Amino acid sequence: MRKKIFAAVLALMLILGLVSCAAEDDLPEFSGTPISGASKPTEQSDISSVVEGSVIIDRPVINGKKQSYLTGEWKNEDVVNRRPMAVMIPNTKAGLPQYGISKASVIFEAPMEWLSCTRLMGVFEDYDNLDHIGPLRSARHYFVHEAISLDAIFCNWGLAVQFAAPLINSDRVDNISASVLGIDSPSDEAFARDEKRKAAGYATEYTGIMTIDGYEAAVARHGYRTNYREDFTPTFTFAQDGTVSSYSEFNNATRIAPGGFENGVGGYGHGLPYFIYDSSDHLYHRYQFGEPHKDEMNGEELTCRNVIFMLTKGNYFDDVSGYLNFEMTGNAPAYIFTEGKVIPGYWLRGNEDSEPFKFYDSNRQEVVLNQGKTWICLIWDTYQDNIAYE
Repeated sequence: MRKKIFAAVLALMLILGLVSCAAEDDLPEFSGTPISGASKPTEQSDISSVVEGSVIIDRPVINGKKQSYLTGEWKNEDVVNRRPMAVMIPNTKAGLPQYGISKASVIFEAPMEWLSCTRLMGVFEDYDNLDHIGPLRSARHYFVHEAISLDAIFCNWGLAVQFAAPLINSDRVDNISASVLGIDSPSDEAFARDEKRKAAGYATEYTGIMTIDGYEAAVARHGYRTNYREDFTPTFTFAQDGTVSSYSEFNNATRIAPGGFENGVGGYGHGLPYFIYDSSDHLYHRYQFGEPHKDEMNGEELTCRNVIFMLTKGNYFDDVSGYLNFEMTGNAPAYIFTEGKVIPGYWLRGNEDSEPFKFYDSNRQEVVLNQGKTWICLIWDTYQDNIAYE
Protein backbone atom coordinates (compact mmCIF):
# COMPACT_ATOMS: atom_id res chain seq x y z
CA MET A 1 0.00 0.00 0.00
CA ARG A 2 1.28 3.40 -0.95
CA LYS A 3 2.31 5.65 1.90
CA LYS A 4 1.49 9.36 1.66
CA ILE A 5 3.82 11.43 3.76
CA PHE A 6 2.53 15.01 3.61
CA ALA A 7 0.98 14.98 7.07
CA ALA A 8 4.05 13.34 8.53
CA VAL A 9 6.31 15.94 6.95
CA LEU A 10 4.25 18.81 8.36
CA ALA A 11 4.29 17.27 11.80
CA LEU A 12 8.01 16.66 11.66
CA MET A 13 8.80 20.22 10.61
CA LEU A 14 6.67 21.52 13.49
CA ILE A 15 8.64 19.26 15.85
CA LEU A 16 11.96 20.49 14.53
CA GLY A 17 11.15 24.22 14.64
CA LEU A 18 14.77 25.24 14.04
CA VAL A 19 16.14 28.48 12.59
CA SER A 20 16.68 28.93 8.85
CA CYS A 21 20.13 28.85 7.31
CA ALA A 22 21.63 31.01 4.57
CA ALA A 23 22.35 30.08 0.97
CA GLU A 24 25.91 29.33 -0.19
CA ASP A 25 27.96 32.43 -1.04
CA ASP A 26 29.21 30.99 -4.33
CA LEU A 27 25.79 30.21 -5.76
CA PRO A 28 22.83 32.39 -6.77
CA GLU A 29 20.60 33.25 -3.84
CA PHE A 30 18.25 30.41 -2.96
CA SER A 31 14.79 31.77 -3.76
CA GLY A 32 12.63 29.02 -2.31
CA THR A 33 11.32 28.79 1.23
CA PRO A 34 14.41 27.93 3.33
CA ILE A 35 14.68 24.65 5.13
CA SER A 36 14.83 25.11 8.87
CA GLY A 37 18.49 24.79 9.77
CA ALA A 38 20.94 24.39 12.61
CA SER A 39 24.54 25.39 13.08
CA LYS A 40 25.88 22.01 14.19
CA PRO A 41 24.62 18.41 14.14
CA THR A 42 23.61 16.70 17.34
CA GLU A 43 26.55 15.03 19.09
CA GLN A 44 27.13 11.37 18.28
CA SER A 45 26.40 10.44 21.88
CA ASP A 46 22.69 10.96 21.13
CA ILE A 47 22.37 7.51 19.55
CA SER A 48 19.05 5.98 20.50
CA SER A 49 18.01 2.61 21.85
CA VAL A 50 21.39 0.90 21.63
CA VAL A 51 23.54 -0.82 24.19
CA GLU A 52 27.01 0.64 24.83
CA GLY A 53 29.49 -1.10 22.56
CA SER A 54 26.87 -2.06 19.96
CA VAL A 55 27.75 0.75 17.55
CA ILE A 56 31.04 1.56 15.86
CA ILE A 57 32.69 4.62 17.35
CA ASP A 58 36.37 3.78 17.87
CA ARG A 59 38.11 2.05 14.96
CA PRO A 60 41.15 0.10 16.17
CA VAL A 61 43.43 -1.62 13.65
CA ILE A 62 43.35 -5.41 14.07
CA ASN A 63 45.53 -7.64 11.91
CA GLY A 64 45.99 -4.84 9.41
CA LYS A 65 42.25 -4.21 9.05
CA LYS A 66 39.94 -1.43 10.17
CA GLN A 67 36.20 -0.77 9.96
CA SER A 68 35.17 1.44 7.04
CA TYR A 69 33.72 4.91 7.56
CA LEU A 70 31.47 4.30 4.53
CA THR A 71 30.16 0.79 5.23
CA GLY A 72 31.28 -0.23 8.73
CA GLU A 73 32.84 -3.38 7.27
CA TRP A 74 36.37 -4.60 7.98
CA LYS A 75 38.76 -3.66 5.17
CA ASN A 76 42.49 -3.17 4.75
CA GLU A 77 43.71 -0.29 6.90
CA ASP A 78 45.11 1.67 3.96
CA VAL A 79 41.79 1.40 2.11
CA VAL A 80 39.82 2.67 5.08
CA ASN A 81 42.20 5.54 5.84
CA ARG A 82 42.51 6.97 2.33
CA ARG A 83 40.09 9.50 0.96
CA PRO A 84 37.45 7.99 -1.29
CA MET A 85 36.73 9.12 -4.83
CA ALA A 86 33.29 10.51 -5.68
CA VAL A 87 32.57 9.79 -9.35
CA MET A 88 29.81 11.30 -11.48
CA ILE A 89 28.00 8.55 -13.44
CA PRO A 90 25.11 8.95 -15.92
CA ASN A 91 21.91 7.02 -15.34
CA THR A 92 20.00 7.41 -18.60
CA LYS A 93 18.97 4.31 -20.49
CA ALA A 94 21.15 5.36 -23.44
CA GLY A 95 24.26 5.23 -21.23
CA LEU A 96 23.69 1.85 -19.57
CA PRO A 97 25.20 -0.37 -18.37
CA GLN A 98 27.68 1.31 -16.05
CA TYR A 99 31.10 -0.25 -15.45
CA GLY A 100 32.47 -0.75 -11.92
CA ILE A 101 29.50 0.75 -10.08
CA SER A 102 28.99 -2.34 -7.91
CA LYS A 103 32.29 -1.49 -6.18
CA ALA A 104 30.92 1.80 -4.81
CA SER A 105 30.44 1.88 -1.04
CA VAL A 106 27.85 4.67 -1.23
CA ILE A 107 25.67 5.77 -4.15
CA PHE A 108 24.07 9.20 -4.16
CA GLU A 109 21.22 9.72 -6.66
CA ALA A 110 19.62 13.03 -7.56
CA PRO A 111 17.47 14.57 -10.31
CA MET A 112 18.88 16.44 -13.29
CA GLU A 113 17.60 19.49 -15.16
CA TRP A 114 13.89 19.76 -15.81
CA LEU A 115 13.60 16.57 -13.71
CA SER A 116 14.29 14.63 -16.89
CA CYS A 117 16.26 11.78 -15.28
CA THR A 118 18.58 11.10 -12.38
CA ARG A 119 22.36 11.03 -12.15
CA LEU A 120 24.47 8.95 -9.78
CA MET A 121 27.57 9.70 -7.77
CA GLY A 122 29.41 6.56 -6.74
CA VAL A 123 31.70 6.90 -3.73
CA PHE A 124 34.54 4.38 -4.02
CA GLU A 125 37.10 3.30 -1.43
CA ASP A 126 37.71 -0.23 -2.79
CA TYR A 127 39.10 0.49 -6.23
CA ASP A 128 42.49 -1.26 -6.25
CA ASN A 129 41.16 -4.12 -8.39
CA LEU A 130 39.36 -1.84 -10.83
CA ASP A 131 40.98 -0.77 -14.07
CA HIS A 132 38.44 1.96 -14.81
CA ILE A 133 35.02 3.38 -13.98
CA GLY A 134 32.58 4.54 -16.58
CA PRO A 135 30.94 6.19 -18.21
CA LEU A 136 31.57 9.54 -16.50
CA ARG A 137 29.38 12.59 -16.86
CA SER A 138 29.10 16.16 -15.71
CA ALA A 139 28.78 17.72 -12.29
CA ARG A 140 26.00 19.61 -10.56
CA HIS A 141 26.74 21.57 -7.42
CA TYR A 142 24.54 19.50 -5.09
CA PHE A 143 26.61 16.38 -5.83
CA VAL A 144 29.77 18.32 -4.98
CA HIS A 145 28.38 19.24 -1.57
CA GLU A 146 27.76 15.56 -0.81
CA ALA A 147 31.33 14.74 -1.84
CA ILE A 148 32.70 17.52 0.38
CA SER A 149 30.83 16.16 3.39
CA LEU A 150 32.52 12.76 2.86
CA ASP A 151 35.97 14.36 2.38
CA ALA A 152 36.04 12.68 -1.04
CA ILE A 153 38.04 13.69 -4.11
CA PHE A 154 35.46 14.75 -6.70
CA CYS A 155 35.72 13.26 -10.23
CA ASN A 156 33.76 14.52 -13.23
CA TRP A 157 33.74 14.90 -17.01
CA GLY A 158 31.91 18.17 -17.65
CA LEU A 159 29.84 20.48 -15.47
CA ALA A 160 27.08 23.04 -15.41
CA VAL A 161 29.65 25.82 -15.77
CA GLN A 162 27.66 28.79 -14.51
CA PHE A 163 26.43 27.04 -11.39
CA ALA A 164 29.07 24.43 -10.49
CA ALA A 165 32.40 25.91 -11.65
CA PRO A 166 32.81 28.43 -8.78
CA LEU A 167 32.53 25.63 -6.25
CA ILE A 168 34.60 22.98 -8.09
CA ASN A 169 37.44 25.43 -8.79
CA SER A 170 37.50 26.75 -5.23
CA ASP A 171 39.93 25.63 -2.54
CA ARG A 172 37.01 23.82 -0.91
CA VAL A 173 37.19 20.99 -3.43
CA ASP A 174 39.95 18.61 -4.56
CA ASN A 175 38.83 17.60 -8.04
CA ILE A 176 39.95 15.27 -10.80
CA SER A 177 38.20 16.76 -13.82
CA ALA A 178 38.42 16.25 -17.56
CA SER A 179 39.64 19.20 -19.61
CA VAL A 180 36.47 21.06 -20.53
CA LEU A 181 35.23 24.63 -20.43
CA GLY A 182 34.94 25.81 -16.82
CA ILE A 183 37.70 23.64 -15.27
CA ASP A 184 40.71 25.65 -14.11
CA SER A 185 43.04 22.73 -13.38
CA PRO A 186 42.20 19.67 -15.52
CA SER A 187 43.53 16.14 -15.11
CA ASP A 188 43.75 14.80 -18.64
CA GLU A 189 45.88 11.81 -17.61
CA ALA A 190 42.90 10.34 -15.72
CA PHE A 191 40.47 10.15 -18.64
CA ALA A 192 40.03 8.18 -21.86
CA ARG A 193 37.41 7.03 -24.33
CA ASP A 194 36.07 3.49 -24.21
CA GLU A 195 36.81 2.11 -27.68
CA LYS A 196 34.35 -0.76 -27.27
CA ARG A 197 31.56 1.66 -26.52
CA LYS A 198 32.50 3.83 -29.47
CA ALA A 199 32.43 0.80 -31.76
CA ALA A 200 29.06 -0.23 -30.32
CA GLY A 201 27.56 3.10 -31.34
CA TYR A 202 27.15 4.80 -27.98
CA ALA A 203 26.77 8.57 -28.11
CA THR A 204 30.06 10.34 -27.37
CA GLU A 205 28.90 11.55 -23.96
CA TYR A 206 28.55 7.93 -22.84
CA THR A 207 32.04 6.80 -23.88
CA GLY A 208 34.15 8.69 -21.33
CA ILE A 209 35.88 6.66 -18.62
CA MET A 210 38.29 7.36 -15.76
CA THR A 211 41.21 4.96 -15.37
CA ILE A 212 42.37 4.14 -11.86
CA ASP A 213 46.06 4.46 -12.77
CA GLY A 214 45.36 7.86 -14.32
CA TYR A 215 43.37 8.96 -11.28
CA GLU A 216 46.20 8.09 -8.91
CA ALA A 217 48.73 9.85 -11.15
CA ALA A 218 46.57 12.98 -11.23
CA VAL A 219 46.10 12.97 -7.44
CA ALA A 220 49.88 12.78 -7.02
CA ARG A 221 50.52 15.56 -9.56
CA HIS A 222 48.04 17.89 -7.89
CA GLY A 223 49.52 17.09 -4.48
CA TYR A 224 46.15 16.32 -2.97
CA ARG A 225 45.95 14.96 0.55
CA THR A 226 45.36 11.21 0.24
CA ASN A 227 44.05 10.35 3.73
CA TYR A 228 41.03 11.65 5.59
CA ARG A 229 41.60 14.94 7.38
CA GLU A 230 42.32 14.68 11.11
CA ASP A 231 38.98 16.21 12.15
CA PHE A 232 36.90 14.03 9.80
CA THR A 233 33.49 13.03 11.19
CA PRO A 234 31.75 10.11 9.46
CA THR A 235 28.30 10.60 7.98
CA PHE A 236 26.99 7.20 9.03
CA THR A 237 26.85 5.41 12.36
CA PHE A 238 26.84 1.62 11.98
CA ALA A 239 25.90 -1.29 14.17
CA GLN A 240 28.89 -3.14 15.58
CA ASP A 241 29.79 -6.70 14.58
CA GLY A 242 27.21 -9.20 15.78
CA THR A 243 24.59 -6.49 16.28
CA VAL A 244 21.65 -5.83 13.96
CA SER A 245 19.69 -2.59 13.92
CA SER A 246 16.32 -4.28 13.51
CA TYR A 247 14.10 -1.30 14.42
CA SER A 248 11.40 -3.90 15.07
CA GLU A 249 9.02 -1.29 16.47
CA PHE A 250 8.78 0.44 13.07
CA ASN A 251 6.57 -0.43 10.10
CA ASN A 252 7.62 -2.89 7.44
CA ALA A 253 8.72 -1.46 4.08
CA THR A 254 10.05 -4.10 1.72
CA ARG A 255 9.27 -2.42 -1.61
CA ILE A 256 10.20 1.23 -1.87
CA ALA A 257 10.29 3.83 -4.65
CA PRO A 258 11.58 7.42 -4.47
CA GLY A 259 9.23 8.65 -7.20
CA GLY A 260 6.34 6.22 -7.10
CA PHE A 261 5.78 2.72 -8.46
CA GLU A 262 3.78 3.48 -11.60
CA ASN A 263 4.30 6.98 -12.99
CA GLY A 264 7.47 8.22 -11.35
CA VAL A 265 7.96 11.95 -10.97
CA GLY A 266 10.47 14.36 -9.46
CA GLY A 267 13.23 13.17 -11.77
CA TYR A 268 12.62 9.49 -11.02
CA GLY A 269 10.22 8.91 -13.92
CA HIS A 270 12.83 8.15 -16.58
CA GLY A 271 13.96 4.86 -15.08
CA LEU A 272 11.18 4.39 -12.51
CA PRO A 273 13.67 3.00 -9.96
CA TYR A 274 12.66 0.99 -6.94
CA PHE A 275 14.19 -1.31 -4.33
CA ILE A 276 12.99 -4.68 -3.04
CA TYR A 277 14.17 -5.93 0.34
CA ASP A 278 15.10 -9.61 0.52
CA SER A 279 15.06 -10.97 4.07
CA SER A 280 17.20 -13.95 3.05
CA ASP A 281 20.25 -11.78 2.35
CA HIS A 282 19.17 -8.65 4.26
CA LEU A 283 19.77 -6.55 1.15
CA TYR A 284 17.78 -4.10 -0.93
CA HIS A 285 17.90 -5.09 -4.61
CA ARG A 286 17.84 -2.20 -7.07
CA TYR A 287 15.59 -2.17 -10.17
CA GLN A 288 15.10 0.39 -12.92
CA PHE A 289 13.77 0.41 -16.47
CA GLY A 290 11.74 -2.64 -15.48
CA GLU A 291 14.68 -4.92 -14.71
CA PRO A 292 17.48 -5.44 -12.19
CA HIS A 293 20.12 -2.70 -12.21
CA LYS A 294 23.42 -4.45 -13.08
CA ASP A 295 27.11 -3.69 -13.38
CA GLU A 296 28.62 -4.21 -16.85
CA MET A 297 31.92 -5.30 -15.29
CA ASN A 298 30.65 -8.47 -13.64
CA GLY A 299 26.93 -8.72 -14.37
CA GLU A 300 26.32 -8.24 -10.65
CA GLU A 301 22.95 -6.90 -9.57
CA LEU A 302 23.26 -3.73 -7.51
CA THR A 303 22.28 -4.20 -3.88
CA CYS A 304 22.67 -2.23 -0.68
CA ARG A 305 22.06 -2.71 3.03
CA ASN A 306 20.48 0.69 3.66
CA VAL A 307 18.43 3.13 1.58
CA ILE A 308 17.80 6.76 2.51
CA PHE A 309 15.30 9.16 0.94
CA MET A 310 16.46 12.74 1.63
CA LEU A 311 13.89 15.46 1.01
CA THR A 312 15.05 18.99 0.35
CA LYS A 313 13.84 22.39 -0.84
CA GLY A 314 14.52 23.13 -4.47
CA ASN A 315 13.96 25.55 -7.31
CA TYR A 316 15.11 26.20 -10.86
CA PHE A 317 18.01 28.59 -11.39
CA ASP A 318 16.18 29.94 -14.44
CA ASP A 319 13.42 29.05 -16.90
CA VAL A 320 15.80 28.39 -19.80
CA SER A 321 18.36 25.81 -18.68
CA GLY A 322 16.21 23.96 -16.18
CA TYR A 323 19.22 23.58 -13.86
CA LEU A 324 18.17 22.71 -10.35
CA ASN A 325 19.16 24.31 -7.07
CA PHE A 326 18.79 22.14 -3.99
CA GLU A 327 19.39 23.16 -0.38
CA MET A 328 22.20 21.01 1.01
CA THR A 329 22.56 22.44 4.51
CA GLY A 330 20.06 22.79 7.34
CA ASN A 331 17.60 19.98 7.91
CA ALA A 332 14.61 18.41 6.25
CA PRO A 333 12.61 15.18 6.44
CA ALA A 334 14.20 11.87 5.57
CA TYR A 335 13.09 8.26 5.40
CA ILE A 336 15.68 5.69 6.40
CA PHE A 337 15.17 2.08 5.30
CA THR A 338 17.13 -0.76 6.88
CA GLU A 339 16.38 -4.39 7.69
CA GLY A 340 13.04 -4.13 5.88
CA LYS A 341 11.79 -1.30 8.11
CA VAL A 342 11.08 2.38 7.51
CA ILE A 343 12.26 4.96 10.06
CA PRO A 344 10.71 8.40 9.48
CA GLY A 345 13.03 11.16 10.58
CA TYR A 346 15.19 13.92 9.20
CA TRP A 347 18.65 14.76 7.94
CA LEU A 348 20.75 17.57 9.31
CA ARG A 349 23.93 19.29 8.20
CA GLY A 350 25.57 22.48 9.46
CA ASN A 351 27.08 25.19 7.30
CA GLU A 352 30.74 24.20 7.55
CA ASP A 353 32.30 22.00 4.88
CA SER A 354 33.74 19.71 7.55
CA GLU A 355 30.28 18.89 8.89
CA PRO A 356 28.71 15.64 7.66
CA PHE A 357 25.14 14.86 6.78
CA LYS A 358 23.61 13.04 9.75
CA PHE A 359 20.36 11.13 9.98
CA TYR A 360 17.94 11.09 12.93
CA ASP A 361 14.58 9.60 13.80
CA SER A 362 11.60 11.79 14.73
CA ASN A 363 12.72 11.69 18.37
CA ARG A 364 16.00 13.40 17.39
CA GLN A 365 18.00 10.23 18.00
CA GLU A 366 20.65 9.23 15.47
CA VAL A 367 19.67 6.30 13.28
CA VAL A 368 22.06 3.34 13.45
CA LEU A 369 22.54 1.73 10.05
CA ASN A 370 23.47 -1.86 9.37
CA GLN A 371 26.92 -2.60 7.99
CA GLY A 372 27.10 -2.47 4.21
CA LYS A 373 26.42 -0.16 1.29
CA THR A 374 24.02 2.76 1.47
CA TRP A 375 22.02 4.28 -1.39
CA ILE A 376 20.80 7.87 -0.90
CA CYS A 377 18.05 9.36 -3.09
CA LEU A 378 17.69 13.16 -3.02
CA ILE A 379 14.05 14.13 -3.52
CA TRP A 380 12.65 17.61 -4.17
CA ASP A 381 10.05 18.08 -1.45
CA THR A 382 7.53 19.34 -4.02
CA TYR A 383 7.21 15.68 -4.98
CA GLN A 384 7.14 14.24 -1.48
CA ASP A 385 3.65 12.78 -1.94
CA ASN A 386 4.98 10.46 -4.62
CA ILE A 387 7.34 8.60 -2.30
CA ALA A 388 5.94 5.08 -2.05
CA TYR A 389 6.64 2.08 0.15
CA GLU A 390 4.77 -0.99 1.22
